[in-house]
Amino acid sequence: MDFGQAIFLLLAACFSCLLFKMFRKGKLPPGPTPLPLLGNLLQIKNGALVKYLQSLHEVYGPVFTIYMGARPVVVICGYKALKEAFIDQEEDFICRGSLPVLERMLHGFGVSIANHKRWKQLRQFSIMTLKDFGMGKGLIEDKIKEEAQCMVQVFRNTKGGLCEPSIGLDPAAANVIYSVIFGERYDYEDEEFHTLLNMLVDGFVIWSSIWGKMYDMFPGAMYYLPGPHNRIFKNFLKLENILREQVKLHQETLDSNCPRDFIDCFLIRMEQEKQNESSEFHIDNLISTTMALILGGIETVSNTMKHGFHLLLKYPEVQDKIHDEIQREIGQHRSPTSEDRPKMPYTNAVIHEIHRFCDLFPMGLNHSVMYNTQFRGYTIPKGTDVMPFLTTVLKDPSQFKDPENFNPENFLDKNGGFQKPNAYAPFFIGKRICLGQSLAQTEIFIFLTTILQNFNLKSPIHPKDIDLTPKESGFENMPPPYKLFFVPHQGEH
Repeated sequence: MDFGQAIFLLLAACFSCLLFKMFRKGKLPPGPTPLPLLGNLLQIKNGALVKYLQSLHEVYGPVFTIYMGARPVVVICGYKALKEAFIDQEEDFICRGSLPVLERMLHGFGVSIANHKRWKQLRQFSIMTLKDFGMGKGLIEDKIKEEAQCMVQVFRNTKGGLCEPSIGLDPAAANVIYSVIFGERYDYEDEEFHTLLNMLVDGFVIWSSIWGKMYDMFPGAMYYLPGPHNRIFKNFLKLENILREQVKLHQETLDSNCPRDFIDCFLIRMEQEKQNESSEFHIDNLISTTMALILGGIETVSNTMKHGFHLLLKYPEVQDKIHDEIQREIGQHRSPTSEDRPKMPYTNAVIHEIHRFCDLFPMGLNHSVMYNTQFRGYTIPKGTDVMPFLTTVLKDPSQFKDPENFNPENFLDKNGGFQKPNAYAPFFIGKRICLGQSLAQTEIFIFLTTILQNFNLKSPIHPKDIDLTPKESGFENMPPPYKLFFVPHQGEH
């Protein structure tokens, strides 16, 4: 037997095993035929996974199966199907699925990838703690307003010159979540702070590239192979080390009667449950939960704002209408607050449309089914991964007008009042909805209105020539690189 015959027999055997596994697992939804071991990898042209999934949605409808390597993943598309799965049958679909990059980054701990008792305990604790330090007492909002003014100063220092939006947005978003997690903020000129922010951005770019997709498909092999994907874990390990130092400092200065931040609250709960051997309140869950909050808190706010600024450059008439509403409802002599939002339906609609259009996390985070689950006539075996394809919800033509284009009218009623369709799901839906949703929405409202209260955003190129195509489109739709002018309003200095 020559080498070619041996390879053919090996592939045939693998394919037979795969077919047997598929048959044994039951009636999965239809999908493209996978190759042995590789699954549907070779059918993803130029690493464009999102486009590939969209093309499959057109062929197979709202539910189909793809193979990420040898692992089947059921993809659910459109608002109606997503609601049926994650709200109507939420107990069947509530478990977190396989997320190899995130699992390695967080060492299997923390609220983001937890299931069952661990997830319930950590999520309930995190929500209550964020509320205690947040909107209920106004403490977080004061921090957001402070960072908004610092950001204004950064952009004012450009003296109307061309600059990247990240110089103000990244540190402002980071400082808000840092103040919640470990009770302090960094100076915007701190070199270590900027190094850390650059590493986080670099990590997310790689995660959204073909290298991140390959790791999620073939984690066993990619773990040992060289390549840019290794920078993801190198970068986030540095953040983990910073967090461990912070935890150590907090332990040394902890006052149980006066918690200063999220870490203090977690340490107090750890002390309360130290006799409980099955407690989920331990150092590993603390580190991984705080890391997840930081990653989500920075990326969601900063990149949504970058997409938003880019859209306002593309559509200057939208920016003009926001300026008019700010002048009418807030004026120039006080800082915007969250209490202004209900009085500003157009601005609120624009922010929601930015979330919808930029589609920051197009594939959401994988779930899995707790049991053998019947869904739309198919049998999804226990433990099978389920992907909520959020792009098809946010751009569902049955839910939004002209969904492929930017249109704030999607969130306005016939009288110009704000309305939110049920299909608005950039933070997901159901019990696994992002626990930082309220914080992110408040930040974005205050940041955007504060910036536009002080500046006109101008592009160095004509609006019709602005290309909104994301830099990377995988785990995250990364905003394309661009520069702009922050021009102070006439009469300001």
